[in-house]
Amino acid sequence: MKIDLHSHTKFSDGHLTPEELILRAHTMQVDALAVTDHDTVAGLEEAHATQSKQKRALTIIDGVEISTTWHSFDIHVVGLNVDRHCPTFLERLQGQSQTREARAEKIADKLEKCGFEGVLTRAKALAGVGQVTRAHFARVLVNNYGVPSMDAAFKKYLGKGKRAAVKAEWPSIETAIEWIHDAGGQAVLAHPAHYDMTAKWLRRLVALFEQAGGDAIETAFPGINKTKQELINELAQTHQLLASAGSDFHFPSRWTELGKNLGISSKLTPVWHNWKQFEGQMAES
Repeated sequence: MKIDLHSHTKFSDGHLTPEELILRAHTMQVDALAVTDHDTVAGLEEAHATQSKQKRALTIIDGVEISTTWHSFDIHVVGLNVDRHCPTFLERLQGQSQTREARAEKIADKLEKCGFEGVLTRAKALAGVGQVTRAHFARVLVNNYGVPSMDAAFKKYLGKGKRAAVKAEWPSIETAIEWIHDAGGQAVLAHPAHYDMTAKWLRRLVALFEQAGGDAIETAFPGINKTKQELINELAQTHQLLASAGSDFHFPSRWTELGKNLGISSKLTPVWHNWKQFEGQMAES
């Protein structure tokens, strides 16, 4: 099976609608896809509705990617198999949306002081039905104000410690794990190699994640180098965390694609090893 447990739609910072995402998953021959928008499950209904019209089988995993704060780092925790109808969970995610809205307004104010007028209106237009994220502001700067690339937008304006950076008041990792468990899901530490931290800090992070009751860690995702891969596999084994695999797909590109290069080590237990959705199937990514 080709399994991808981390993807985004226009309901957060992805470029595709849920319908387009599901259709692309079919094009890429993905067998199971988790839709994991940032701090919202609003795109899941459309994803399921789209799949209900398809002849080819595709298992959609209801997911979310929750933003948290740990020391000076923004850490993301993916929730898999969450109950998208749980009232308490939806209320908690609404609080995350309000935090995002407040941060967006502060970012816009700082960008205005940098000489970029009207950025919030443009960012909201880009976001459409979704929440405004830093990625939307970066795209606005590239599309309308001559900033050469998304990377440049973050390095000069939106990244940590830069002129338009705003620290959001996200919940703790422990809180995010509790929310996911309360919604019936499994908590996964997202893309651990992508955080700007040393190996020592990464070890501390994974230890904390295990102690807080986290279930799994993403061990397979695009762009990971061999050294980091070996470290993350080691940490998964040491802390007895299940292994997850996800492209963190936002849009088609030469670097990321649904279901591409997501094999996990045979020494690790996949997060999906006992999922009812896969009973009787060869659950191999």
